[in-house]
Amino acid sequence: MIRLSANLSPFYPSSLSPSASLFRSRRVLRLRVLAVAASASASPSARSLRLLEWGKVCRAVASFAGTAHGREATEKQLWGVEDVSYERSRRLLRETEAAVRLLGSSGGSLDFSGLDTVAVESAINHVSGGSVIKGQEAIAVVSLMLFVESLQVTIKAAMKKDEDTRNLLMPLTETILDAVVNKSLVKSIQDIIDDDGSVKDTASPELRRYRDQVQVLESRLCQLMDKLIRNADNEASLSEVSIVNGRCCIKVTGNKSSNFDGLLLSSGSDAGSMIEPIVAVPLNDELQGARALVARAELDALSKLTDKILLEIDNILILMQETITLDKITARAKYSIAYDGTLPDLYLPNFEHGTVNTSKIGPASMTSSAQLPKRPWKLFIPNAYHPLLLQQHQENLRRTKKDVASATSEIRRRRIYGQDIAEEDHLASDLDSMKIRVSELERNHPIPVDFMIAEETTVLVITGPNTGGKTISLKTVGLASLMAKIGLYILASEPVKIPWFDAVYADIGDEQSLTQSLSTFSGHLKQIGAIRAQSTSQSLVLLDEVGAGTNPLEGAALGMSLLESFAEAGSFLTLATTHHGELKTLKYSNDSFENACVEFDEENLKPTFRILWGIPGRSNAINIAERLGLPLDIIGSARQLLGTAGAEINALIMDMEKFKQEYHEQLQQAQHYLMQSKELHNNLEVAQKNIVDHTTAQRKRKSRVVSEYAVMARSIIHKKFQLFRESAIAQRVLEEEKAAEKAKLERVKAPEPSSTSALKKAQNTNSSMAAEANDNIIDEDGGIPEVGDLVYVPKLKNQATIVKIDASRNEVQVQAGMMKLKLKLKDVKIQKQRTSR
Repeated sequence: MIRLSANLSPFYPSSLSPSASLFRSRRVLRLRVLAVAASASASPSARSLRLLEWGKVCRAVASFAGTAHGREATEKQLWGVEDVSYERSRRLLRETEAAVRLLGSSGGSLDFSGLDTVAVESAINHVSGGSVIKGQEAIAVVSLMLFVESLQVTIKAAMKKDEDTRNLLMPLTETILDAVVNKSLVKSIQDIIDDDGSVKDTASPELRRYRDQVQVLESRLCQLMDKLIRNADNEASLSEVSIVNGRCCIKVTGNKSSNFDGLLLSSGSDAGSMIEPIVAVPLNDELQGARALVARAELDALSKLTDKILLEIDNILILMQETITLDKITARAKYSIAYDGTLPDLYLPNFEHGTVNTSKIGPASMTSSAQLPKRPWKLFIPNAYHPLLLQQHQENLRRTKKDVASATSEIRRRRIYGQDIAEEDHLASDLDSMKIRVSELERNHPIPVDFMIAEETTVLVITGPNTGGKTISLKTVGLASLMAKIGLYILASEPVKIPWFDAVYADIGDEQSLTQSLSTFSGHLKQIGAIRAQSTSQSLVLLDEVGAGTNPLEGAALGMSLLESFAEAGSFLTLATTHHGELKTLKYSNDSFENACVEFDEENLKPTFRILWGIPGRSNAINIAERLGLPLDIIGSARQLLGTAGAEINALIMDMEKFKQEYHEQLQQAQHYLMQSKELHNNLEVAQKNIVDHTTAQRKRKSRVVSEYAVMARSIIHKKFQLFRESAIAQRVLEEEKAAEKAKLERVKAPEPSSTSALKKAQNTNSSMAAEANDNIIDEDGGIPEVGDLVYVPKLKNQATIVKIDASRNEVQVQAGMMKLKLKLKDVKIQKQRTSR
């Protein structure tokens, strides 16, 4: 577990407990930061930080912190880059990655700018020292506690997204999540202190009563003063009410005296006289006493509040520490996001058996989504930007866009209010110039540099013309190494692979530094000698214009010897720039060397600021002189003096440059075609998926339609069958009615029988009807119909099987094919019974 609070231990004396320790003043911390920066001349590595302008990067990163203490802690941490171990670098990068993830999921909820850490520091000092807290300090403490509470909610919400985010955020936020915010204390402070830091009237009944008394007295004094001024009849003097030391007075200007008695508090010929009317003295005295009672009541309320805060001082101190730590980490993340940085693949070189095995930073979450080319690379940074150049460009662009918006608003305001038209034309002209400036800045974006150094390369020699970008390239690599080491993203494209360096040593000419302090040849040699003595097998060495400042032949020999010594001493990586052509030949005698050059556009006679890898630079002076119109006889003489060998070498290098340029063009074209093929492949996959989805949807739709039609068909059949059955039943009923009517008519026509014969006939009729009923229920063998019997349904003129019998209603349920019917027992005739009977 990473205890982030340990990062802020320099704020507190180690011998004091948190409740008794006091924040060291911001001035002391600033002096310590300046002391670290001022020690640049103490060692080669510290001087290298100054030459690389590392302090400007530190200030740029620190500006993203929201609190004063966060900015100072960030700058101090960045200045300590020399003492950061590999494991510490890994933790810092994980912290930055976690903060980037948290910023992405929380939006703007990680804004520390609303916290007044200076006031919280003062509150801790006052409470710990036995003094009474001030209202503004109490409000700052409440803001801190509420911010931490809101931050806990934000972190918990982010951690719920997925397990990877949870594992990444847990080490960073564990202490913050464990912190307890005393809501009772927050409520107590809010009940007593207003948002502006003043004590509320509701803090105590006494305070409310005393303040009401003060308001009454002030109102009476105002009425009295107003009456005195209105009654003044001396027109040669002017009177106005003034406050002197809390007492209400009248300021009289003019030559004549006032028309009321009073005490002269001050007088002057120009400023007038301050007079306290006699009638106002008792009210002023009473008002002063009431105000003293108010101050005492406010002090009592703040004193009680201080006692409550003292009980929570340890917790407030922890919240303060963790908030500053998180602000410091978030500043690194915000800087990395603002300049579109890339999380580097930081590895620790391992030199066992003479090979360079890389121990990577570990977590899968820190591996870039982009893949490195298959060739083993020692350092791979595509499209790397110098952070200070990129910062300056973005600031200029932001400032110019702001000026355009301001000018546009001013022109719109003038048109609305109809102000000076000539001035508006002038503003419109300035606006057009600003827009052109914005277009130029957007078009002239800083040119990135590619760094692709193979694993077997130990010394890289970069040649090329002045102002071609050699020194900027060295500084870019050096700053990128320092940024990765201290936990910052590298301002480059993915993927980035960079080794961890124990130190970055640089001897760079100051002609491109803002200090404009030029170093002598002896000073360079002294610095290079110190670098040679202190560099290790894990060091990065940057040498600008090696061998310059002396005789060219001696300088070339000295430069070759120096670079060979760095290669033999085992320095992990050395980058050197030079104008000496002899240094280009080292590659062909030592496999540890590699050549590169900055490209020069001979058509436009200006550098392109691109680096061509594997190609030594060539001299362009004679060709440039020829294009600039120097006489041809001078050009020819110069080429003769240069010699045939030099011309052949330049021609060979020119052919290599053309081949390299054609290679890059074809490579870019191949990459373009590859991107197109990938896009087409993705489109085909999307189209295939759409086809499959469409086919599946059509199949489901057809199945749904068939099911709907089947339901409709069953419904129609059921209705038709119902109608048929009802029609059959109606027909049978009609026939029975006709038969009954016919029988009735026949009985009417027949002679009336005797009573005996009538009774006998009735008995016969009842017997016949009973026999008929029994015939409907009982089969030929005298049995009762059961489930499973086969019956004949005359209405359907078809056979059916009994599936259910309801004896109470004399009904049976039969099934004929797919149809199920309920019929009376008399409407079926049993044909065949189950064999079990």
